Amino acid sequence: MTTQISQLEVGKVRFQGMVEVVRDKKNIQFIILKDFSGKIQVTVDKVAHPEVGEVFSHLIAGATVLVEGELVKSEYVKMGGQEVLAEAVTVTSTAEVSPIGPESNIDQRLDYRWLDLRQEKNLLLFKVQTAFANAMREFLVQKDFIEIHSPKLIATASESGSEVFEVKYFDGLAYLAQSPQFYKQMAMCGGLGRVFECGPVFRAEKSHSRKHATEFTGFDLEFTGIESYEDVMVLEEELLTYALKAVKEKYGPEIKEVFGVEVVVPTLPFPRIKLADLYAELEKRYGLKVPAEEQDDLTTEAEKLCAQFAQEAYGHEFVFVTDYGPRKRAFYHLRKDGIPQGYDLIWKGVEITTGAQREHRYDVLKAQAEEKGLDKDVEFYLQFFKYGCQPHGGFGLGLDRITMNLLELANIKESMFVFRGPDRITP
Repeated sequence: MTTQISQLEVGKVRFQGMVEVVRDKKNIQFIILKDFSGKIQVTVDKVAHPEVGEVFSHLIAGATVLVEGELVKSEYVKMGGQEVLAEAVTVTSTAEVSPIGPESNIDQRLDYRWLDLRQEKNLLLFKVQTAFANAMREFLVQKDFIEIHSPKLIATASESGSEVFEVKYFDGLAYLAQSPQFYKQMAMCGGLGRVFECGPVFRAEKSHSRKHATEFTGFDLEFTGIESYEDVMVLEEELLTYALKAVKEKYGPEIKEVFGVEVVVPTLPFPRIKLADLYAELEKRYGLKVPAEEQDDLTTEAEKLCAQFAQEAYGHEFVFVTDYGPRKRAFYHLRKDGIPQGYDLIWKGVEITTGAQREHRYDVLKAQAEEKGLDKDVEFYLQFFKYGCQPHGGFGLGLDRITMNLLELANIKESMFVFRGPDRITP
């Protein structure tokens, strides 16, 4: 096995890399090679090693090589103050000229996503995403949460009768899960107490907004032992603060340099505001007027204004919005005096979470499903609650949307390894 570039030490070396730049001069060549761990300058003395120079002179960006030589320190080399004096090179693959460049738009780049991923910022992006997800896992495992892996092929729609993908399942039909919601709650009924899951989520909605995708990675959790949805909000704010602190400690300076974004570790607790009070504030401060019939839910414009409002009113990037009307809230949210006991969490003007205390009483849950016209569709789910279930609650985060927000990207397409949307099913 060859050595990663970042782990090369002074002396004889043997390593692999991808060509980024070849600068060919009369008697000397300077080549920049990279792998996932870093970059290094390779210098070729064309007089001493003409055969090596001949090989590199025919290579372009994207070609890959195995190099043998000597790593030396050099105060004249800007890239880490060291270089490899090449003595031998073997071409492991050649490359054609890339069909995309800096001027290509996001959709052109997505056509060649495997080439687009070679950008340094994308490597950093996925390192950051990994650190964020790992920190959330770490936080939850420390609090005795169990990781589950729920099925994605299901017999009925997971939350409603719409926005689901149908798939042929032998002689019948199945659906791709919109969320692990029902199975998280099945785990509560099964006595697992505290569970989380990180996995694919499917939404058959023809949205072309900057924050929607038809398949994305969800990070969901559910837990018992709560007394109200306030307990769910407390867990989420602690979870996100822990994860952002971990990311800032590991990648904060690089994120600032590459993306121009300062990672802010939020203070606790996050601010909270009722939806009606929020609309009153948005009208008073920014002149936003929303028809009364729409004020039981957060409009897109109001959501965006939350970024400015949260900063001005609380000096905070986050704000919990509570006390929504039941019209657009899920049937399984517990209600108190007719008000769903849940919230949305808005970060930088983008909704990243819907969380709630769940309705755990069979008769009430069944009645709320009937009210939404879903009782037949969710009959299998209702069975879970016939045999007793502790009060519980939870929430879900979209990992790709979190990444988009954290790095302040223009579109979720840029924060996903491979994007799926209404008009994109390749590569």
